[in-house]
Amino acid sequence: MLYFNFEPFPVLSTPRLSLRKIQEKDVEDLFVMRSNKEVMKFIPRPVAQQKEDVLSLIEQINNGISKNESINWGIALKESDHLIGTIGYVRSKPEHHRAEVGYMLNPLFHGQNLTYEALGEVIRFGFTQMKLHSIEAIIDPRNIASEKLLLKCNFNKEAHLKENVFWNNEYSDSVIYTLLNKVH
Repeated sequence: MLYFNFEPFPVLSTPRLSLRKIQEKDVEDLFVMRSNKEVMKFIPRPVAQQKEDVLSLIEQINNGISKNESINWGIALKESDHLIGTIGYVRSKPEHHRAEVGYMLNPLFHGQNLTYEALGEVIRFGFTQMKLHSIEAIIDPRNIASEKLLLKCNFNKEAHLKENVFWNNEYSDSVIYTLLNKVH
């Protein structure tokens, strides 16, 4: 069984991005994404109605970090430090040396390979620091952009679950992609 320790919080860096702890000061930037129906279209979670919803989410994220159960980073451009997205290990299965990665990006920043850049660094952290054997991503198969990102990062399609999610009065499928750590 793996044991994670996310203290002190690991700030990650890429050529254009800082992956840092999500803080209360990010409530406005996070609200822009979590209240956007287009951003949330493939995420079976409630769309934020008010900033208090996002403050609760930030608290939940940071509780997961302090309990060493999950870790999420805010994606910020180095030049501005404004939150433009989130990425992290939203669920972990330490007994299986496995964790699930999730991400979202403000649509104003789509098409610039920023999520690809952030995901590469988060994968590296998962394999080298968390000592994961495998990383999974569970997406809605209609989310073509996410599928392309995962394939570009060498994830393999592992399963297609039919109508396994009931959200907003409809059933939808899930597809599981996995990346194995080939270098231990």
